[in-house]
Amino acid sequence: MTDSTLELTKKLVSARSISPADAGCQSLIAEHLTQLGFEVEAMPFADVSNLWATHGEGAPYFTFAGHTDVVPSGSLEDWSTDPFEPTVIDGQLYGRGAADMKGSIAAMLTATKNFLSEHPDHKGTLAFLITSDEEADAINGTRRVVETLAERGIQLDWCLIGEPSSDQVLGDVVRTGRRGSLHAKIVFKGVQGHVAYPDDAKNPIHAALPALTDLTHEVWDAGNEFFPPTSMQISNLHGGTGVTNVIPGSMELLLNFRFSTELNEPMIKARTETILDKHDIEYEILWTLSGVPFLTVGGELIPAVEASLSANLNIKTLLSTSGGTSDGRFIAPTGTQVVELGPRNATIHKVNECVDIDDLDKLAIVYQDIVARLL
Repeated sequence: MTDSTLELTKKLVSARSISPADAGCQSLIAEHLTQLGFEVEAMPFADVSNLWATHGEGAPYFTFAGHTDVVPSGSLEDWSTDPFEPTVIDGQLYGRGAADMKGSIAAMLTATKNFLSEHPDHKGTLAFLITSDEEADAINGTRRVVETLAERGIQLDWCLIGEPSSDQVLGDVVRTGRRGSLHAKIVFKGVQGHVAYPDDAKNPIHAALPALTDLTHEVWDAGNEFFPPTSMQISNLHGGTGVTNVIPGSMELLLNFRFSTELNEPMIKARTETILDKHDIEYEILWTLSGVPFLTVGGELIPAVEASLSANLNIKTLLSTSGGTSDGRFIAPTGTQVVELGPRNATIHKVNECVDIDDLDKLAIVYQDIVARLL
């Protein structure tokens, strides 16, 4: 097994694993881990591939977590190279998933190989939790695996997720938590009619505008020492029949709350509906919770990460809760210490996604050192 981190990343990127497809990535990962003496278990749920692998026995559990699925590439004409043909240009590896997060998984495998060569009889358990359902619905992936492990009485102590956390240079930002995410679909109801006879109709767009103004001007909270203020954003708005002479009978709105630990789901729902109820408009609202805020403070994992980045990269990292959601929202509530550390995120989900080749090797060194400090 002589594949370098770069070669492993290339093999993973070449797989068209558009969520929730895995496209053979986990088979490749399983092959490498099996050769290293891991017990590997496939955990498929519905159309989602999941992998759980362990080396060693008992507590404490150090878990590398990640996802093999990627977002669609978009128009191929916008890419300089084929997104699923990994290409090296000027020290960068281009391809969909190179940064988010197949490069991190490859670095985890290299780190694990090197760690076990030096510490074959390490304490506790070194584990991998890999899913193909992070970029899509996130229902049958990490969420289901964590539930299954809990049913078996397995408690993860430390979890390192390879999400691309870095900003300007590798390791300058480490995420120790994420904001919660709550979606709302609101249908404002009116009465359809001819624009020339507004008295015989009720325009839901006109009626909803004052309520939307109040929602967008609301100060939901001021954040706290760990989280920025809660943000509410309208992401979609649709109303009308597509012609100019018909007053629409309804308008549909999609909005999202990225919320701090100052709020919770019931509080946001109640305040939103209170604002809407102040206005003369009929509406229906459907709420969907994507994840609650999570935060790791204290414990052994964060100091190990900070020390490793300082020793190996001469970096004093920034601990952050910025960004979107991650599968950490399913792992942290079990009591697990969770951090996210990966390459720069400047190109993730964009055309010409890429990762610095030197950073892949550096990341493997840092990952190995973190594990060695804990196991």
